[in-house]
Amino acid sequence: MRSADLHRAFAAAVALAAALCFAFFSSQRARAQAPVDESAGAINLGGRGWSATETKRATDQGPSQLEFDFRGGFATDYIYRGTTLSDHKPAVGAAIEAAFAHFYAGAAVASVKLPTQPAAEISMNGGVRQTIGNIDFDLGVTYFLYPGEIPGANVDYWEAVIRADKRISESIRVAGGFGYSPNVSNTGAWSWYAAGGLGFIVPSNLLTPDVGVSISGAAGYSWFGNQSQEFGGFPLPAYLNWQAGVTFSRKVFNLDLRYYDTNLSKEECFVFTGDPGAQPGGRIDPVTNPDGLVSRWCSATIVAKLWFALK
Repeated sequence: MRSADLHRAFAAAVALAAALCFAFFSSQRARAQAPVDESAGAINLGGRGWSATETKRATDQGPSQLEFDFRGGFATDYIYRGTTLSDHKPAVGAAIEAAFAHFYAGAAVASVKLPTQPAAEISMNGGVRQTIGNIDFDLGVTYFLYPGEIPGANVDYWEAVIRADKRISESIRVAGGFGYSPNVSNTGAWSWYAAGGLGFIVPSNLLTPDVGVSISGAAGYSWFGNQSQEFGGFPLPAYLNWQAGVTFSRKVFNLDLRYYDTNLSKEECFVFTGDPGAQPGGRIDPVTNPDGLVSRWCSATIVAKLWFALK
């Protein structure tokens, strides 16, 4: 797809989503109260894309019936574990998931702006959700594809993640998880990711009907092995990322306002992301960054994300 076509498709998707949301929120409140999307109370531990992986729990699934979940929307930025995948520009995405008993499979597509210039990011995932005691576990595998990259480039890879969610009280939840990839972004380097988070759901009796509000935050740490020799043979920089925000929901619509940041320096950010728009003027490292290039792709960011979720 040509760049101009992608831009037109992006603009059309944003305009359509904005029009739908404006019509929805400006309409009169329905007399009968509809269920609030459970994803509003989810704790984001660093999941990628628009999939339902981090918003669904074992207790949300039917014991023996096939269920489908569809979601889509747009965000002012696409942030993944503290770094932007859209050059701090707006992004759109959509996903579908099928679940039966404890098993699930899904696919998602999102717009990205990466150094290899793919047309989009496509992720395919599957796994199992199981409640043990009073803890919801999720063990899943996701494969990330980036079609349309520049000739010779290939950053496709897979990652396995396990996470656990526990409800402390009616309003408080905690979550933790680990992720592993043997070849992150096809660099030859293995990666580990550990994260934990806390969420608070505002009691419904303090809110108007059909409206949900939740507050959540999480922090994660990533560390890596050595890249292949063609990429320098040195390890990618380990780093800490954190985020916190508030989610508003009304029926099938959700609005999330969130702050993201990392402890990566601007020089380390270039080494980690390969930002093609990086500028000189930073600290020179003869091995990892001989030109002293700096990137803003890992800097503090506030993101607004608006999406709908249907079952």
